[in-house]
Amino acid sequence: MSWFRWLRGKNRQTVTATAGSRPGTTGAQRGSGGEQYEVYGERRHLADAPYVLPSDDQEINRLDFQHFMLRYTLRGNYAAPVVSPHSILDVGAGTGRWAMEMAQYFPDANVIGVDVTPPPADRENASLGAGLDVRPDNYAFVQGNILNGLPFADGSFDFVHQRLLLFAIPKESWPAITRELVRVTRPGGWIELVETGPQQNGGPAMDKIVEWITVASNKRGVDPLLGPHIGGFLQGAGVANVTAKAITLPVGNYGGRVGKLAETDVFGVVGGVKALVVSQGITTAEAYDEAMAQARADLDRYQCYLPFYIAFGQRPA
Repeated sequence: MSWFRWLRGKNRQTVTATAGSRPGTTGAQRGSGGEQYEVYGERRHLADAPYVLPSDDQEINRLDFQHFMLRYTLRGNYAAPVVSPHSILDVGAGTGRWAMEMAQYFPDANVIGVDVTPPPADRENASLGAGLDVRPDNYAFVQGNILNGLPFADGSFDFVHQRLLLFAIPKESWPAITRELVRVTRPGGWIELVETGPQQNGGPAMDKIVEWITVASNKRGVDPLLGPHIGGFLQGAGVANVTAKAITLPVGNYGGRVGKLAETDVFGVVGGVKALVVSQGITTAEAYDEAMAQARADLDRYQCYLPFYIAFGQRPA
């Protein structure tokens, strides 16, 4: 697996200020990998990209927390019946946590994570966090944007995984994106998609927040209501043996440990997009804060829940 090592050291990330930004921002920044950022309030967002959530250290912590929550509630890192894969691709790798754990689970497989920005694990002297004392030798990161196509040959991977990119992929791009995932999967290999949707049964205040976030997302061409359709996207791309299912997580004290985990994750997302929503003039910061406080108080009363959607299938042989 030494062929991976040439990738390392190519994506060290620093951020410097640049001139110019869109209305509503308080500054602009650029990463050493060429990615550009805009700052809304105190949160940094990717510029020239539809992604609704922030791209900063606070969001990195939330993504790792969300990963642990999903691994705990789903009882593992994947649902497809994958057996002894030799090559694994994680599209939208985020912090790199999922890809590195898969590299540990399958030490004989080459595992690649792809994302617009390098994950913390690829920064020099970065801590890998709990459970990953050493970055696996069979893991590598490749900087890239799924919206521009994947830099891999047809049939390169036994297992292709994409999770929680609903806020990053424009609505009209989903069919083409799914076909691209299929293209890089070997015949007989597995493709798995995992997405979420707005929290449900949260009460009037939560419904108002969901509406605001949906409007902000739509302004970036993103539809946060597409989660239930990922199985259909796989079928539309010609994937065989598609299995699709939905699970719901309780949000709030009434749901016990899982409920508290989901509450932390939900309000991490809700708080993370506040500055973007406000910058678009959808509501005021004061109204948003009031709605967040009321929504948190209402969780147990209405028994709020958060849906997740899982779909997987095989590229035809």
